[in-house]
Amino acid sequence: MNPVIEIDVAPPLATVWLNRPDKHNAFEETLIAALSDALAGLAARDEVRVLMLAGRGPSFCAGGDLNWMKKSAAYGEAENLADARALAALMQALHDFPKPVIGLVHGAAYGGGVGLAACCDVVVASETARFCLSEVKLGLIPSVIAPYVIEKIGASAARRYFLGAEAFSAVTAREIGLVHEVVDELEVATTATRLAELFARNGPQAMRAAKTLIRDVAGRPIDDALVEDTAQRIARIRVGAEGQEGLAAFLEKRAPRWR
Repeated sequence: MNPVIEIDVAPPLATVWLNRPDKHNAFEETLIAALSDALAGLAARDEVRVLMLAGRGPSFCAGGDLNWMKKSAAYGEAENLADARALAALMQALHDFPKPVIGLVHGAAYGGGVGLAACCDVVVASETARFCLSEVKLGLIPSVIAPYVIEKIGASAARRYFLGAEAFSAVTAREIGLVHEVVDELEVATTATRLAELFARNGPQAMRAAKTLIRDVAGRPIDDALVEDTAQRIARIRVGAEGQEGLAAFLEKRAPRWR
């Protein structure tokens, strides 16, 4: 039996492939657990500076697996809560992954697939990719992915696509902030790799701190507490080993040692 995910590590880059191509990489318990474990393992590997997330076969991720959804329909509330918590933990782990994450989206990105894309820092999509938050068609809601999708597309776009459940194009996804680059399908991998290699040149601790900075600052009022917080953050970074090395390398016109 093929593994439900595949991991390719070529430092400083790593790629995680969703590997249920015959099911359009739809979610079920095994895939959720395997992807969660992969993220935990790669987060701890110092030689991995940037993560790419992609899907084998015709689609990136088509949402929930039909058999998984059939089982959940027979669950009680407690079992459904445990199931939902596992998916919620996966989304949080991807969103909070301590290194840059680039999503490579092609084919269908439906339901939870949109959630995965929203949790990535940067998304490169093929021109033919299609996105849909289709949950309300089934009498459900895109609940555990909502914090990440709304963070990316805003409440106004969420009102349209959460409630209408209409499919939308990669170009529209770019316009509303879910996608950053739209390219020919044959160029998705090369575009994502180019971005990953660009990110990998930067200070790994600085990128980790920058991701935390974005998460902590977004949506907060610009008050005295926030101004002081940001001042303290840069002061700590400047005196840290990586900050000192980066400044020294710049002044000495050489590459920093982390490269």
